[in-house]
Amino acid sequence: MILGRIIGTVVCTQKDPRLSGHSLQVVEPISMATQKSDGKPLVAIDTVGAGLGEVVLVVTGSSARQTESTTGTPVDAVIMGIVDCIDLDGQRVFEKG
Repeated sequence: MILGRIIGTVVCTQKDPRLSGHSLQVVEPISMATQKSDGKPLVAIDTVGAGLGEVVLVVTGSSARQTESTTGTPVDAVIMGIVDCIDLDGQRVFEKG
């Protein structure tokens, strides 16, 4: 899984019909400890209704096609969770809000 922050949206006037009803979000991978940029942005299908600036969990590869709403769809990355908080070594390093 990848921890990331939503930094944008992709709009497509034409896309595979199996992707209808799903938004495409630009996700920037971030460090779990610092929440600072930690990689190249990627485009992911949003299955949980995440919004701009939210910290999310992204799964990639064949696992991206194993959620209830992405089975049988041509996806390689899917947002499958919105992060509420992150605790590392007994300390809270991130809290939503």
